[in-house]
Amino acid sequence: MVTTFAVLTWLSAGAAPEQDPAPKVEGYAKERVREKLDRGLVAVRLDGGGVYLSWRLFARDPAGLAFNVYRKTEVDPRGAKINAEPLRGATSCLDTPPAGAAGLSYALATVLDGREESCPGAPAFAASAGLKNAGCVTLRLQGGHTFQKAGIADLDGDGRLDFVLKQPDDNIDPYVKYWTRSPDTYKLEAYAHDGRFLWRHDLGWAIERGIWYSPYLVYDLDGDGRAEVAVKTGEGDPRDPDGKVTQGPEYLTILDGRTGAPVTRIDWIPRAKFTGESGYNYASRNQLHVAYLDGKTPCLIVHRGTYNVMFATAYEYRGGALRELWRWSNEGAGRQCQGQGAHWMHCADVDGDGRDEVVLGSLVLDDDGTLLWTTGLGHPDHCYAGDIDPELPGLEIYYGIEPGRDRNTMCLVEARTGRIIWGHEGKTAHIHSSGLCGDIDASRPGAECYSGERDFADKRWLRDCKGNVIGTQDLGGLAPRSACFDADAQRELIRGNRVIDFGGAEVAAGIEGRVVAVADILGDWREEIITSVKGELRIYTTAIPAAVRHPCLLDDPLYRSDVAGAAMGYYQVPMTSYDLERRMAR
Repeated sequence: MVTTFAVLTWLSAGAAPEQDPAPKVEGYAKERVREKLDRGLVAVRLDGGGVYLSWRLFARDPAGLAFNVYRKTEVDPRGAKINAEPLRGATSCLDTPPAGAAGLSYALATVLDGREESCPGAPAFAASAGLKNAGCVTLRLQGGHTFQKAGIADLDGDGRLDFVLKQPDDNIDPYVKYWTRSPDTYKLEAYAHDGRFLWRHDLGWAIERGIWYSPYLVYDLDGDGRAEVAVKTGEGDPRDPDGKVTQGPEYLTILDGRTGAPVTRIDWIPRAKFTGESGYNYASRNQLHVAYLDGKTPCLIVHRGTYNVMFATAYEYRGGALRELWRWSNEGAGRQCQGQGAHWMHCADVDGDGRDEVVLGSLVLDDDGTLLWTTGLGHPDHCYAGDIDPELPGLEIYYGIEPGRDRNTMCLVEARTGRIIWGHEGKTAHIHSSGLCGDIDASRPGAECYSGERDFADKRWLRDCKGNVIGTQDLGGLAPRSACFDADAQRELIRGNRVIDFGGAEVAAGIEGRVVAVADILGDWREEIITSVKGELRIYTTAIPAAVRHPCLLDDPLYRSDVAGAAMGYYQVPMTSYDLERRMAR
């Protein structure tokens, strides 16, 4: 284990202070640990009797790979091929089964150089009654509750994505003006891809019922093909007479993804350094993420602190044990490193060396646990990393900085160096919530960036990737959601029960429930909208035929990392490390 701390000498914003050298992480993996997913076949029953089918393409698939689709019924259990020739274009098709066909199911096969090979996995069926251009897979929960977060990963190694939910959908903020006593405890619940209930783990009274007390992450950390659950836990009932938890042990605990049983635990970053009147609020800010610090091994990043002192520790999980890799603290690192934390973490290779860095907000840690750079701009309420401006090399980060400043509270920076590319000119008071970043406007290259003031409903800014203000309209509050749902490369906006394009045209309708996550978890490269309805998890998937052939978005390391991180912090829609429109045009 190597402990690294920044020293007092400070250079300038966008650069790192002088630091002691640190060794590079060398994990257990000999090659990059990746999920081994099946083809994710999904079948949507359409009004009128038709069935829309789509499935995954992988980036590793050979260029000439084609597909055959088979329809099975009670009278034809072996199946009949529904396509005359192997499908070589978009990974989707339409079928018109015989009227009243009973026992309807589908199977997929790959075709390469004339050789056919069956694909494992039965399709997920999505009903579409009452929906426009969408189908809905419904998973019934073990009770009439809602859920707040969804961890998405393969728990049993069958190649299909399962769900670990945190319930109920209730959030208590540690800030003194918002805090209230927890009425009950959080529970983690695991469900298989087909809705089978797997296990429940009560987090107990040591974990108050708020996002910042209860981070968790679902990911295959040891490379055995089955995801573990990493979660912050406590012990017993350490609440004080007011109901706050200010003492007692705190742990990083690993649960077996198949059973929910604890496997191992280690002490969480201690709360002792968070002192003073606001110490409880600051100490209660905890996060978890996964980073490939050596480019091959998924490593856990544990983080504590947002608004003043900040700490991070990296671990490797292997053989049922946690091994510490490095520690970082901003203590003594100078004013530009204080209070730079965000409500979200990103882990991505920002400098192109094949190893992930850790974006903790307005500062970035290098893969070895030393400070790479800081903008010194302060706490961002939202922070998006991706290929935002495709005309620039590498990745960019878009910030919405909460504290009022005279300039740059909305800005785009170069992810490799922290250099500000463009920024807002003029004073702001309180940029708030998760904003939006994504390609929603087909008339402009790259992603659009949207932020707004908390206390002024008329203060909204939508910018193109070059920083030009292209609109001041409200896109759906301060935290609008978006998804790739139709056949083009742009994201659509989710407004109430509708999915609309940037111009306002309705793309899909009939969405119900609170949007918990947006992710490409079924079918082709388009995204699913995951919602919480009382007693149900709903997965809304597109029934719009794809126009192009493209690998599933989960193939992209940055996108997969963002999907994993959605189980903690304030939600942000995942980003990709490439510009989807340019990639499709190749």
